[in-house]
Amino acid sequence: MATLLSPPVARTGRARIATIYAAMGILFGSSALAEVDNHLSPKCLEDAMLVFDASGSMSGIDEGGNDRLTTRIDDARNALAQSLPRVTPYRRLGLMNYGPGGHCNIVLNMRPVFDAGPRIMDEVNRISPDGRTPLTGAVAQAADVLDYRNKAAIIVLLTDGAETCGGQPCELAKSLKATGKDITVHVVGYRMRDLISVREQGVTDMKCLAAQTGGHFIPADSIDELVDALNKTLGCPLITKLKAPGVDVSRLRSREPS
Repeated sequence: MATLLSPPVARTGRARIATIYAAMGILFGSSALAEVDNHLSPKCLEDAMLVFDASGSMSGIDEGGNDRLTTRIDDARNALAQSLPRVTPYRRLGLMNYGPGGHCNIVLNMRPVFDAGPRIMDEVNRISPDGRTPLTGAVAQAADVLDYRNKAAIIVLLTDGAETCGGQPCELAKSLKATGKDITVHVVGYRMRDLISVREQGVTDMKCLAAQTGGHFIPADSIDELVDALNKTLGCPLITKLKAPGVDVSRLRSREPS
């Protein structure tokens, strides 16, 4: 079980984005600043939690590219390795996983921090898939970690299966919406085509979990689609706009006060 980490440093996503925003004005003038302002979204500033399915089904083997056979968890690791470097410099991200360690076990690996990519990869690389799928409880716990009643928050659930521990995802979504300040839950479903025909209600519940909170339900059947889904749900539209020709985002970020 991962060690529970202490709360992150005091700097917020808003402070970091604001620094980049101010640097844009200094380096590129008022017209660039106005362009960024047009696309400045609060969704860039919220802390996020990645809820990672590590249940036994993630050890399943699928056919990958070039006729390779790969496990689902290896595909997920591959996708995260590509996506996280684009996200974690600009958004505080935490990690929770479920499955290993007990019947319906849930583990908080780390609370949201900036530059979380290497630490998240270290955690997911050490996981051996096992156990069932308490995705409802994991999302609820992730919401509490984010202090969703008092702060805007984003949760991205990456799963290859439906709830198997008695939770009710749709009812949770309604509760989160009613009691939260501004919480969005995105659901990324990996290799779920067979599940749709076998457990249609389970998939419907996951779609409801996303829809009730204003999130996306995104099915993905390849590593490339999984990368795209992670970028869409964890990424920041402001940073995408900043990555225009001639704009060195890393140089802007370096101007943030220590």
